[in-house]
Amino acid sequence: MKAAVYKGNHTIVLEEVAIPSIGSDDILVKIMACGICGTDVHIFEGSEGAAQTTPPVILGHEFSGIVEKVGLNVKHIRVGDRISVDPNNICGSCYYCQNGIAHFCENMIGYGTTTDGGFAQYWAGNSKQAYLLADSISFAEGAMVEPIACCLHGIDCCEINSGSTVMVIGGGTIGLIMIQLAKLAGATTVIVSEPIKEKRDLALKVGADIAIDTLNEDVQVILDQHHITRINTVIECVGLKVTMQDAIKYAGKNSVVMLFGLGNPNDEIHVKPFELFKKEVTIKASFINPYTQSRALDILKSGKLDIKTLISHEIKLEELAGVLDNPEKRNYGKVIVNPFK
Repeated sequence: MKAAVYKGNHTIVLEEVAIPSIGSDDILVKIMACGICGTDVHIFEGSEGAAQTTPPVILGHEFSGIVEKVGLNVKHIRVGDRISVDPNNICGSCYYCQNGIAHFCENMIGYGTTTDGGFAQYWAGNSKQAYLLADSISFAEGAMVEPIACCLHGIDCCEINSGSTVMVIGGGTIGLIMIQLAKLAGATTVIVSEPIKEKRDLALKVGADIAIDTLNEDVQVILDQHHITRINTVIECVGLKVTMQDAIKYAGKNSVVMLFGLGNPNDEIHVKPFELFKKEVTIKASFINPYTQSRALDILKSGKLDIKTLISHEIKLEELAGVLDNPEKRNYGKVIVNPFK
């Protein structure tokens, strides 16, 4: 089969490798779609993502496909099923798994990070990580279930109530999902701050009420023009030091700041504790997708989340390295890899 193998810093090589074998609890899946995530970019550039990655490994943790084979013990999944995969396979027996916070599992297997994932024509892994896709959900949308699940965990931590005013910093794929989930959570007004016009346009299309051009507009002036007195929650989806500091700056009194964007592991930001004290700001972060995969599928199936608009185009496996290496090719929506294109 064809696979895009990560060899180390800025190096992905298209190779012919053996189709993986399966054990008694495993399934073999023909990959139909695999999304390119910011985590993949971080790993490609030599940084750590949600887990330590040791090359050589096949990246890609947002994927869906068709079941080709099932192990002897697999009863709930059948050959021919359309599925999406939760890439975070917990051990179930460590301290964190036994205390209800299994996303911090000490023995986590991460498909597409710690072991082979979806940037290949076939994938094999534990069947318990597979979730059935409704026929109404395309494979490209199915590949988006994992990022939706991660965003759901972040939204759960944001304390959004009916009538809340929410600011989303960054209009990339994650920001566009967060805008929609904030609305579903009850936010009355959602503001997006984003320098790229095409992303601002997408943000307005999927439900943002106010879109601010951070290169040419003064954020506070725009907020004053719209009579925004207090921002209850700020969700930072970029992962840069300056946008993290902006999140704290624009957070209102008695508010939550969600630092969702994946930053560089060595980044540090300047915070004035007195400012947090005066405004009673709570700063939170969100780590992967604990117990939210099924909810993500339910929301997607309901039609209340527009994911099709966020998908810009599909590429071949041969094009993956070039997209990871060039931010311009990722600027206008989610890029999906189709290994059989």
